[in-house]
Amino acid sequence: MKRFLIAFLIFCLAFLSGCTSTQTVQHDINVLPGTDIPLTDEMILQYADQFSVKYYEGGYKLLTVIQGDTFLLVPEGKDVPEGIPEDIRVLQAPLESIYMAASGSMALFDALDALDTIRFSATKEEGWYVEHAAEAMHAGKILFAGKYSEPDYEALTEGECRLALENTMLLHSPKVKDMLEQLGIPVLIEYSSYENHPLGRTEWVRFYGALLDKEAEADAFFATQAELVRDLEQKGSTGKSIGFFYISMSGRVVVYSGASYIAEMVRLAGGEYLFDDITEADSMRSSVNITMEDFYAKAVDADYLIYNASIDEPIDTIDQLLAKSSLLADFKSVQNGNVWCTGKYMYQATDIIGTLIGDIHKVLTDQTEDMAFLYKLQ
Repeated sequence: MKRFLIAFLIFCLAFLSGCTSTQTVQHDINVLPGTDIPLTDEMILQYADQFSVKYYEGGYKLLTVIQGDTFLLVPEGKDVPEGIPEDIRVLQAPLESIYMAASGSMALFDALDALDTIRFSATKEEGWYVEHAAEAMHAGKILFAGKYSEPDYEALTEGECRLALENTMLLHSPKVKDMLEQLGIPVLIEYSSYENHPLGRTEWVRFYGALLDKEAEADAFFATQAELVRDLEQKGSTGKSIGFFYISMSGRVVVYSGASYIAEMVRLAGGEYLFDDITEADSMRSSVNITMEDFYAKAVDADYLIYNASIDEPIDTIDQLLAKSSLLADFKSVQNGNVWCTGKYMYQATDIIGTLIGDIHKVLTDQTEDMAFLYKLQ
């Protein structure tokens, strides 16, 4: 009996200890790490899953890139709270003099009317398909400061760059990230390309809205794109198939996997994506190389083909397409004249992905007036 009581007491103490521990962890979650500043709100995301934003008393914000770093945005005129862990990067509002090396994010800044926060670009004027960005560079408001892998460190430091906004390509140049941080320039690598849902990419406008204190503008803009897609979803499937591809210099065909945002855009537009079963195991890459023979087997009977000129050079005619491979002459879509091409702007147009999905729906339903992204090959 005595042994039973002792065992029972040990169990009770362990149980109570576990409860106390859980309560402590819960308390830590509800305060700014390392401080006693309470959590007041958290951004509720609709499609994105690669970032989070938390709001704390006093206007402090914690912005986390799920596979990357966490940043504390300190309100203008306020000090960095004591006790903040060293692994949290500190940014002081208002952010300005940004080095934009994530080309897909420029359109989202433009949507927020926030190009004035960008002072440096890793893309030259002629490389921008975001009209306002090209105009700002032409006017000298945004300066070229070297490409992402070879930034002009002197120009960035002399220009008092406050943030380097990069995409995941920088992961291949870790020394660049180290050098920027040694110079006192925080580096934020965005992971919008890892979003599976196409609207997840556009929802990064809300991340930048929080970063720039423009949440209301970001929410309003994103709502318009989300509404476009919801309207399309209600229309259902057209039963028509689409192949989305380009042909590399080596002659291999590059398609997007069935798990990619391109595949999801086709489905949302009401189409059947031909490469649903193609994936690249153990890889986050959305594009997959296949042989022309495999492409032929998959897409010869496709109702529509869309050539991805955002990666390759644009083409205007069926003859130019056939010059890449004469085998394409056998394809039903080629014979019926149902081949379309994207413009170079597509990969930079993360702001209006809903419009792009709408264009694909127009192709599928033969309502092809007022197209923003796609044009038909002659």
